[in-house]
Amino acid sequence: QVQLVESGGGLVQAGGSLRLSCAASGRTSSNVAMGWFLQAPGKEREFVASITRSADSTYYADSVKGRFTISRDNAKNTVYLQMNSLKPEDTAVYYCAATFRSIVTRVQDVGYWGQGTQVTVSS
Repeated sequence: QVQLVESGGGLVQAGGSLRLSCAASGRTSSNVAMGWFLQAPGKEREFVASITRSADSTYYADSVKGRFTISRDNAKNTVYLQMNSLKPEDTAVYYCAATFRSIVTRVQDVGYWGQGTQVTVSS
């Protein structure tokens, strides 16, 4: 069992920045790959970024490359998503995700979800 708790969402102006955090807990939390997905109103949940268990590789959706950075602190069992140059199109609920796979890039690969944190970017 893995529990994920997100924080850091909020309302920002276009061009601004936010840093999302996801704290993982549970017996095997240090052995999971983690990532972020988003879901906009009326849309399917989709991949944003992910990081491997060892933090040696990262993956990003094309829409966020060069703007978002995912990282993790295994000592704190926490994954972060630094979001810069935010656009109104980034507005969505962002969900932390974890899997026992080496990497997670698909909704179907996710074993555990956080509760979601709202990110709203105003124009």
